Amino acid sequence: MADQRSARAERSSTGTKKKPPARKGPEHAARAACQSLEALISHPAEGVSAIRRSDDGWAVVVDVLEVPRIPDTTSLLASYEVQLDQACELLEYTRVRRYRRGAADE
Repeated sequence: MADQRSARAERSSTGTKKKPPARKGPEHAARAACQSLEALISHPAEGVSAIRRSDDGWAVVVDVLEVPRIPDTTSLLASYEVQLDQACELLEYTRVRRYRRGAADE
């Protein structure tokens, strides 16, 4: 009896197709970009200001606290563009902007 059940289980498991891996969404890409960038540059990520899907993965703009100051409005932040592949692995990053926290966009 147990042999019959194991034979049925083997047949059913070999007859099923494996699902392709799920595509990673923008939330996962944003988290992966922040974690990878923090590990490389040793500055804490403040947040994500932009994300877009590219042909080969994701482009994420991560805002990072580079120089904390008192008062906080004078701290220096930077925006980094992080390129990720389809599996959300880091391909490259570039600092695209550096600014004071209290400064308005022009």
